[in-house]
Amino acid sequence: MSVVPLSGIGKITVPEILSRKSFSAGGSRHTNPNITCLTAYDHPTARLVDEAGVDVVLVGDSVGMAVLGYDSTLPVTIEDMLHHIRAVRRGVKRALLVADMPYGSFHVSIEDSVRNAVRLVKEGGAEAVKLEGGERRIELIARLVEAEIPVMGHVGLTPQSIHAMGGFHVQGKSIEASRQIERDARAAESAGAFSIVLESIPRELAAQITEKLHIPTIGIGAGPDCDGQVLVLHDLLGLTAGRVPKFARRYADFSGIISQAVTAYCDDVRSGKFRTDAESYHAPGAFHAESPARTRR
Repeated sequence: MSVVPLSGIGKITVPEILSRKSFSAGGSRHTNPNITCLTAYDHPTARLVDEAGVDVVLVGDSVGMAVLGYDSTLPVTIEDMLHHIRAVRRGVKRALLVADMPYGSFHVSIEDSVRNAVRLVKEGGAEAVKLEGGERRIELIARLVEAEIPVMGHVGLTPQSIHAMGGFHVQGKSIEASRQIERDARAAESAGAFSIVLESIPRELAAQITEKLHIPTIGIGAGPDCDGQVLVLHDLLGLTAGRVPKFARRYADFSGIISQAVTAYCDDVRSGKFRTDAESYHAPGAFHAESPARTRR
């Protein structure tokens, strides 16, 4: 099978993402283009990411760490998410817009969880929601799908479980742990999820799960054998302070660029080089009496 030309793909939909599955039920591998996914949290970056051709724009609860200054994703609220989803929605035209369900928004009753997901779609403009967990979320995923809300699953390292996991560590290192992750992935699929994020697990385990599932896998720190990849945009652009995971490839150094630009601006203001006459507005000729610049001693 030949690779689908990206230029021929219009609006990205859930069926389009499903069609990108690399493996058929018989285990043969297709040459469908891998799924590209990036986070975005505001209108300008959402527009740029969308125009660059990314397939899936994720408004992640990672906004808590990337933008809001939190040490984890746990403090992010449903109102925080709605604020950022609305901004991103105004910038995204082509990509599939997926929104994270933040911690606490789906750890309540099924009815309240569905109600929160509906808000992300109805009020925020999301086209799908992502939630962490596998076997424990079967009933919720099924109810969301029944409510016609597409669901992206998330297993492996689930950042909302940071306290239970003891930190941001690679998951699935033991045989039992790897089996549990596979069970979680299968559970999300059986409940109706259209895709699943595999985070921070061994490459071999991710490849095994990808081959067995009928829905696409999107990896983040899960090796190259998934059906797609996702990164936090701020990691990609070099805007993340401190240590970043080994899988977070940096494609630009925006921290350095911004720092240099702001330093140059401050130097020009302090030295009087900014602004120049060419950057100033001028009054009509009759108003040219004595300007402050002419009377200054």
